[in-house]
Amino acid sequence: MVACVRELAPEPGYRENAPRVFLVGGFVRDELIGRVSKDVDLEVYGIAPERLETALADAFPGKMNVVGRAFGILKIFVEEGIDLDIAIPRRESKSGAGHKGFAISGDPLMAPQDALRRRDFTVNAIAADAVTGELVDPFGGAEDLRARILRVVDPRTFPDDPLRVYRALQLAARLELTVEPETIELMRGMVSRGDLAELSNERITEEIKKLLLKSARPSVGFVLARELGIIERDYPELHALIGTEQEKEWHPEGDVWIHSLMVIDQAAKIIRRPDAAFSEAEKIQVILGSLCHDLGKPPTTKVIGGRIRSRGHEEAGVAPTTSLLGRWTFGADALHACLAVVQDHLKPTMLYLSREKGELSDEQYVNAVRRLLKRIAPMSWQVFLAAAEADSRGRAFPDADTGPYPQGRLFRETVEKLQQDGEAMKSLLQGRDLLELGVAPGPDMGKIIEAVEEARDRGEIKTKEEAIELVKRLRS
Repeated sequence: MVACVRELAPEPGYRENAPRVFLVGGFVRDELIGRVSKDVDLEVYGIAPERLETALADAFPGKMNVVGRAFGILKIFVEEGIDLDIAIPRRESKSGAGHKGFAISGDPLMAPQDALRRRDFTVNAIAADAVTGELVDPFGGAEDLRARILRVVDPRTFPDDPLRVYRALQLAARLELTVEPETIELMRGMVSRGDLAELSNERITEEIKKLLLKSARPSVGFVLARELGIIERDYPELHALIGTEQEKEWHPEGDVWIHSLMVIDQAAKIIRRPDAAFSEAEKIQVILGSLCHDLGKPPTTKVIGGRIRSRGHEEAGVAPTTSLLGRWTFGADALHACLAVVQDHLKPTMLYLSREKGELSDEQYVNAVRRLLKRIAPMSWQVFLAAAEADSRGRAFPDADTGPYPQGRLFRETVEKLQQDGEAMKSLLQGRDLLELGVAPGPDMGKIIEAVEEARDRGEIKTKEEAIELVKRLRS
């Protein structure tokens, strides 16, 4: 790509400007801190947009995407997972609300430092000559990276795009940066004015997704969101967690807000384990479920007998979870998974303890796990168990982070045995079996099958033959 541009003769209208290519944005930033980045952004100087497009189309036949042409961006597909974003340096001015409310004009004659001024934060406003490697860093981004500081480039133009506030949340978490005070005050003012109201749910979700997936400690972004006033203004479900006390015997870390932040950090750690095999969608479900798991505690928490209790918080969490996820666009599968975690996150531990105390036999434990798997289906049980483990580990106990998790081991072993037995997850009786027993087609069939499965889950029957005998007794 660089060779393609360098071979082009200077533009007739401005021969004194030899064509140059600069790496810009996140790629340069990540290189400076030793991280591998697959997002490669390039800016080409000294070439008119039409001429650049023609040259790239000739050099990369069938690999160029012009969908972003209106924003001055062309995409070149290199290989699976790697695309080049190629742009002419451009000027932007706010002309209306929303992310489309900008007047954009390409200007190949711009100086690199002028083009960099339109960027959000100094750590993203660094360019590197693609041939010589020479850095262009007019706003001190490299020094801010070394000092781990997040600072706006231009306080006058930063508010033009309120999405930059959400970008600050994920950048601070991903890069472990401290936001400098003037930048904090600028963003806090944008939040209090209601500037973020013009953002679409889709754009916000993309930044939340980066926060959840690309941060080793997503809690950093949520702490910053609280400091800026975003949690109080836009997320009442999360804000209610602040100050909701918990029984210190089980939660020495503090209130539900602190616990929830510790849990999402544990979830982020779990999905990064070498043996984890989660898809991107499943990783999101693990962390979102962890974030939502205790949303039902604020309305249910009471002092009973001198102890802090949150009885029924699992079911009470359904409404706030549905409300919170309704502001984002992660989809129906993510909502289903989060609701499953909210309603059943305590089950692995409760079932394990009941078995240890002798309240459940081995067979009853297996039946309870089977019943739980049916309830959360089609959600992955690995996702569910990861969120439950994150809840168990997200506490201020000395060994919470590294200690054993026997309830998870037993749950996993049980599920794997159930899956090996292909019949274990199927109903003991099917409709055709009931027809042979003289049951007429209709609603009664479903009720009978349900009654059979409930008896099976209670450990009263095990085999198809016993199920048939039960049906005979029920119909006699």
